[in-house]
Amino acid sequence: MGEFIHGMDISSMEEVVKCGGKFYDQGKEGTLPGILKSYGVNYIRLRLWLNPYTEDGKSYGAGVNDLDVTMRLAKQVQAEGLKYLLDFHYSDFWTDPGKQIKPKAWKDYQADELEKALYEYTRDTLLAMKENGCLPDMVQVGNEITNGLLWPEGKIPDYDNIRRFVSAGIRGVREVSRDIPVMLHLDHGDDQELYRNWFDNYRERGGEDFEIIGMSYYPVWNGKMQGLIDNMNMLADRYGKPMVVVEVSQPFTVEDYAEYEGLESQQRKGYAAKPALTEKLEYPATVEGQCAFMERFIKEVAGVKNGLGLGYFYWEPAWLPVKGCGWATPESLEYMGDPGPCGNEWANQGLFDYDGNALPALELIAKACGMRK
Repeated sequence: MGEFIHGMDISSMEEVVKCGGKFYDQGKEGTLPGILKSYGVNYIRLRLWLNPYTEDGKSYGAGVNDLDVTMRLAKQVQAEGLKYLLDFHYSDFWTDPGKQIKPKAWKDYQADELEKALYEYTRDTLLAMKENGCLPDMVQVGNEITNGLLWPEGKIPDYDNIRRFVSAGIRGVREVSRDIPVMLHLDHGDDQELYRNWFDNYRERGGEDFEIIGMSYYPVWNGKMQGLIDNMNMLADRYGKPMVVVEVSQPFTVEDYAEYEGLESQQRKGYAAKPALTEKLEYPATVEGQCAFMERFIKEVAGVKNGLGLGYFYWEPAWLPVKGCGWATPESLEYMGDPGPCGNEWANQGLFDYDGNALPALELIAKACGMRK
């Protein structure tokens, strides 16, 4: 599979910049892909939503990652000589274990129609990217599909429909290129039973083959790092497939950033990594704690059995708390049926401080790559 992946998900970058966000390394302004590359980052992850707008064209926010935005980001990334992973959400907005909402265009489709639509959409998206010279280097069929995708038809425990939908996506990728590795991604990277159950069910039902197991690991919610590594070693023995921790983060502060967002208290959700949660962390929510976490994390993933720890992607390291760039809008809250509120939940888990300055944890990546002593 090539060199160890030091990856970053920077899907919100275009919107952050449009809202006034800037990025600095040692006081000097630069482009986000350029700064990340200078620290040894070699791969970028980009999410894709079908139609993140209302019927009358109002944006759902959070990067507005439709095909046009994603292709623009992909071209910037590739211009820096970086590879990229395309993350199909198969929804008009966020998907995760708690929500897998069908796109508005597919909302009345039943299982047969969904299987066909997912295949055609995957194929046609990649054909458009190929035509525009920005074909991805890896593809993720679904995002955190622990509890399935395209609900309710593809929701656990309906493993047969899950197998159908996922396999349709894989066939869509293969139709365009048989050289692009396919990843299947679950959350809770420390849960061995969850991973055994999901992948055994998929395999026993004859799901299309794939190359990489992806996992999310957030110490704020998933506990100590050893749980992740034990799971990865179990999966190495059981399935023999390369693994990527495709979402990871570690807070660097619990300092609030309300003044940066410029929202009234009732308009902002506040940070997800709150002090009450960070108090239980294995590594403290400080700049030094983030460095210690990253140093050990990279070594542990690289040390997984049989060399099957392929790398990681840090999730949204540059989602600055700039005015106007939050995780949702009133319109997307309506689509999800979410009470809200909006605002930025992520800024204290980035690899840039609230003003856009690169944090010392990036040096740990550079050292791991042999770019720093």
